[in-house]
Amino acid sequence: MKLHASDTQKYQTVTGYDETGVEINAQRYHYSLIVLPEIPPRAWDAPTFESITAEHFDTIGADSPDVVILGTGVKQRFIHPRLTAALTMRRIGVECMDSQAACRTYNILMGEGRKVTLALIIDSSIDNSIDHEGNPA
Repeated sequence: MKLHASDTQKYQTVTGYDETGVEINAQRYHYSLIVLPEIPPRAWDAPTFESITAEHFDTIGADSPDVVILGTGVKQRFIHPRLTAALTMRRIGVECMDSQAACRTYNILMGEGRKVTLALIIDSSIDNSIDHEGNPA
């Protein structure tokens, strides 16, 4: 799905997504990412939902967001509260949703000026053999 451009392009905006990747400001990524409005996206060593540990959320907490939107892949899954306990203790909210909903929600919150982090799991076991323009490689 392609999203419409807006005046938020000076920020890291989700401009497209599908099951194999995500576009941030029209640049394609095929691996799990951490996305914040004012910082270039960075790889997140969380290749699957099952691989997530408390340390993955410690990394996110270092950025001190107000809320973390966790994109869990094709379907919505809920993370165990013990994994996000360190964030909860710091009053950082964590919301779990499927990745498409997470991308949309991130864009809305970012557009409102919220200090939001998108933690997006892109399952490395899905065929990612397409180029940055979405064409078969």
